Amino acid sequence: MEEKNERASEGTITLKKSDLWKYSTFVLGALVIVMAFVAFSDDNSGVTGNVVANNPTPSAPSAPTQPSQVTASADDDARWGSEDAPVEIIEFSDFQCPFCGRVAPTIEQIKTAYGDKVTIVYRDFPLTSIHPMAQPAAESAECVRELGGDDAFWEFHDTLFENQGALSETSLKSWAQEMGYDIGSCLSSGKFRAEVQKDTQDAQAAGGRGTPYFVINGKPLSGAQPFEAFKQIIDAELA
Repeated sequence: MEEKNERASEGTITLKKSDLWKYSTFVLGALVIVMAFVAFSDDNSGVTGNVVANNPTPSAPSAPTQPSQVTASADDDARWGSEDAPVEIIEFSDFQCPFCGRVAPTIEQIKTAYGDKVTIVYRDFPLTSIHPMAQPAAESAECVRELGGDDAFWEFHDTLFENQGALSETSLKSWAQEMGYDIGSCLSSGKFRAEVQKDTQDAQAAGGRGTPYFVINGKPLSGAQPFEAFKQIIDAELA
């Protein structure tokens, strides 16, 4: 005679013997799994490693390997030193980029250390999506250069990097005025807008993906690198 699962008259629930055996087996199995998990956790309590968030965000894709040699033109941009110098350093830079400002003293160190053995060309690479004053600053520097030549450009260049936090159209005109140059009409006309954009296109064509970006006798170097990184390439070129 088969027992019923429920006895309505008593208001309780009972189980058949066969069902009781199934549930007991299930509970026993669950206990075994829990015990195994605890044992595994204890065995690995000293292991450290990467922590993955519950909802990890995708990481940025790895940057492609940088080529060992690229082609970059100095165009007709501002130059320090002689075109005949054995080592030419082309810098693609952004006047509002903090890393470009950080590497500026390193460039001065290179000038002091190597003198007439190097020539440095400054080309514009404004990252306008994150640096809204980079384009006006680049155009302003071109305006100053038109009026005062390369020496005036480098003086204005230094002023911009020394005052990155104060870049505005008013300050750009004011700094130029302090040097004796009225760049108001030049800047408002957008005369050098296309020139700056061409520099940017050339930077990207040469493999530049961020600023600062350097090409040293065709050898690329990305970022605000220490003097030693430049020295290694320059010394190899002079050897």
